[in-house]
Amino acid sequence: MTPGRRSSTFTRLLRHGFTDPSAAERLLDGPELATVRDDPVLLEALGATADPDLALHGLVRLLEAQPTPTAHRELLDTLVAAKPLRDRLLGVLGASTALADHLTRHPTDWHALVTYEPHDLHPGVTEFERGLAEATDPVSLRVAYRRCLLSLAARDVCGTTDVAETAGELADLATATLRTALALAAAAAPEDAAACRLAVIAMGKCGGHELNYVSDVDVIFVAEPTESTPEQQALRSATKLASHLMRICSETTVEGSIWPVDANLRPEGRNGPLVRTLSSHVAYYQRWAKTWEFQALLKARPVAGDPALGQAYLDALHPLVWKAAERENFVPDVQKMRRRVVENIPAAEIDRELKLGPGGLRDVEFAVQLLQLVHGRTDPALRSGTTLDALKALAAGGYVGREDAARLDEAYRFLRSMEHRIQLYRLRRTHLVPEAEADLRRLGRSLGLRTDPVGGLTREWKRHSTVVRRLHEKLFYRPLLDAVAQLAPGEARLSAEAARERLIALGYADPAAALRHLEALASGVTRKAAIQRTLLPVLLGWFADSADPDAGLLNFRKVSDALGKTPWYLRLLRDEGAAAENLARVLSAGRLAPDLLMRAPEAVALLGDGVGGGLAPRQRAALEQEIMAAVGRAENAAQGVTAARGVRRRELFRTAAADIVGSYGTETSPAEADQGALVDRVGAAVSDLTKATLAGTLRAVVREGWGDTLPTRFAVIGMGRFGGHELGYGSDADVLFVHEPREGVAEQEAAAAANRVVAEMRRLLQLPSADPPLLIDADLRPEGKSGPLVRTLKSYEAYYRRWSLVWESQALLRAEPVAGDGDLGRRFVELIDPLRYPAKGLTEDAVREIRRLKARMESERLPRGADPKLHTKLGPGGLSDVEWTVQLLQLRHAHHEPGLRTTRTREALAAARAAGLLSAEEAEILDEAWVLASRVRNAVMLVRGRAGDTFPTEPRELAAVGRYLGYGAGHAGDMLDAYRRTTRRARTVVEDLFYGD
Repeated sequence: MTPGRRSSTFTRLLRHGFTDPSAAERLLDGPELATVRDDPVLLEALGATADPDLALHGLVRLLEAQPTPTAHRELLDTLVAAKPLRDRLLGVLGASTALADHLTRHPTDWHALVTYEPHDLHPGVTEFERGLAEATDPVSLRVAYRRCLLSLAARDVCGTTDVAETAGELADLATATLRTALALAAAAAPEDAAACRLAVIAMGKCGGHELNYVSDVDVIFVAEPTESTPEQQALRSATKLASHLMRICSETTVEGSIWPVDANLRPEGRNGPLVRTLSSHVAYYQRWAKTWEFQALLKARPVAGDPALGQAYLDALHPLVWKAAERENFVPDVQKMRRRVVENIPAAEIDRELKLGPGGLRDVEFAVQLLQLVHGRTDPALRSGTTLDALKALAAGGYVGREDAARLDEAYRFLRSMEHRIQLYRLRRTHLVPEAEADLRRLGRSLGLRTDPVGGLTREWKRHSTVVRRLHEKLFYRPLLDAVAQLAPGEARLSAEAARERLIALGYADPAAALRHLEALASGVTRKAAIQRTLLPVLLGWFADSADPDAGLLNFRKVSDALGKTPWYLRLLRDEGAAAENLARVLSAGRLAPDLLMRAPEAVALLGDGVGGGLAPRQRAALEQEIMAAVGRAENAAQGVTAARGVRRRELFRTAAADIVGSYGTETSPAEADQGALVDRVGAAVSDLTKATLAGTLRAVVREGWGDTLPTRFAVIGMGRFGGHELGYGSDADVLFVHEPREGVAEQEAAAAANRVVAEMRRLLQLPSADPPLLIDADLRPEGKSGPLVRTLKSYEAYYRRWSLVWESQALLRAEPVAGDGDLGRRFVELIDPLRYPAKGLTEDAVREIRRLKARMESERLPRGADPKLHTKLGPGGLSDVEWTVQLLQLRHAHHEPGLRTTRTREALAAARAAGLLSAEEAEILDEAWVLASRVRNAVMLVRGRAGDTFPTEPRELAAVGRYLGYGAGHAGDMLDAYRRTTRRARTVVEDLFYGD
């Protein structure tokens, strides 16, 4: 061969996908292919295979094995002339060394690939039985099996069948093989065959009609005696036949084995008898079977032996399968099985595990089976043993989102295709993705990834695994299933009577009204109604866990009516377990959160990600940025403030929802144990939101009246609970207003501008609208209501120097700039620090004055008829007691103890303890009382929708407050006793620290 030709051939071979062109050249120049080596059709066909080098090598081996020159010539002529044979034969040789080995041992079996009739395209059990009919012993059965497998694999690698059809054909071939093996066993022991009726029930992937190339074939045997045969004798005979069948398929011979037949899914596993009667099976499943055994029965299918007995087995046991979801701990059992499978994978293999690893095939199969078992008890359309068929039915019934189902279907098909190609190579049972580059290259090319087979395969595999992992976690672990699985039979889809009975049992006060809501939500044949029927049984249980289930259901109807036509709403509730439970908690916990939600129902989308995501409070900077942007787009101040109030309403809902969910807990995460953390989160979130709202309102008013610059610098100083980052849902915003005329601006003009700004801010924030008003209270200013609303910094300085009273120094302990000119706010703080942190502490006269004011406030401000011991603000051991005690410590010691220089009560209390100003026990008692009183105030606002300082008297409202605080139904008295006990202990500490010498 000339160098020029060699170079040309070498290049052509590289272009056609050969990785060892030199070896390929030698084979093409060899005697076996001498007559066709220059045929372009052959080279083109080799280049189209998964591994052209492997296909060429296998072809040469097959030609060498031909028994006669005539057979050799026939194969070559057919190969060149017949495209179907060429594609099938070379496709198999390029994908499977095991089938190439078979062809080398049985060189005439290539004829099985020549026929191309319609019935050859999709053969079934009958065609495969015909292909195995000549088998007379285990060895000939293996040869016939491989011959059938050869044509099946050819259809697969050529794309004539898709992965689901291939899996179905493999199951049909297994069925034909089991029947043939049973016939051989019966022929070898005719007396045993005559003594019993034996049925072979396929389980697992074979039963589900979705078998792999190499997999255990899971079976269960059931037998009955024939007439006049004693039962025990019949069972012995059936056991011999079953054991022989298993050996015929499993044992290794000169032709290898077919596949192991595994009967370990039978009752009692390998410790139980191999064969049982039907009544024995039924008795076991009724009394002893575990959850996983019912899950396994979902795929049971009679495949061989006595067909009537096989059908009787199904008829007897299938009803039990669809009651499995009613068993206690059903869903956790299944989930634990899945986790146990993952935990048993060696760490070195988990990233290569295609079947059992995270994002693998088992994730899809378990998720689908769990959904089937939960919902299939009332929907027979879901009872397919085939994963992809069941997934399609789940999507059609509204149990799985159509888009999710389509993506799972695509991912499952890709992963199964990978699994098939990996196993086909050597016909070995494995689910590990290979590591060698040559293996990955062949695998990628076999899946149609020709440009970059290794990189493309890795990217596609990871992409589909990620899809499966994400969707599997959403479908398999979603708490909705656990709740649905605990319902009484018949409630997954509510009939009117079942709904009424359940409503009464759950304690709905007005079941007739509740039933009308249910009928409005769930009646009809639309997809929306189908999803509602799936959700409602679960939601009813969650509503019933609240103090007011009727309100929860009514509010759910209102939200659904408002959002029912939006495509994402029901999808969110169905697919995100957290969203449905969170919504149920929020809608049934009181009036405030539902009222906020009804004003803009689209805020329900915030509920989808739980406290760590959609319900996490937003930072002040992000809130201010959003509000400022909205103000900037507005045409006037009124529009800008309306936008700011809209953001405030949405964020109040977010905060309230997170508070409710954290207080109630969910079925996957317990209630927040740290009550102080809940109070702090609400206080910080509402305070930050109020600051951002005031900042946006100030910007809107200034821009409309003066453009970019106000004639005077202007700052808003937060006071009271606002300055202390401790606002509740119903708190007013206590503030001071300070301004400073700009250079060249007359003081009168500056004052007029500042007063106009304040008046307009207060007006716009209180205008009647769908959004809650924000009330600004400036009564803590110098001279109180009698003094000017706005002062200059110099005026504040003059007043505090000459006229300041001790109560004003105390009030200034909470002062903190919250909006407006930052430099002016900082200088205001510098001005007041000497007043609130006096260098010499307090005089005895000042201490007496504070105590006198405290006593006067308790006696004069306590509402008439209120129980002092249950008043959260002014009652003994309540908020006022704790705060005044802490503030007295600050006034006395903050100048020398920097830790006390904070506007926050709990922070100051912790600093006082650290400084040794009170004991750890005293600090803990005061902190517990303050947190509890704050929680009660928040609860009252959440439940009643309006602020209050005392426990409600209406029983349902009182129960709702109790539920928020962690008390179950019927324990409102315990809650009140605990409050009295906590505040009584706090009052004792207050008496010592505040009133004592």
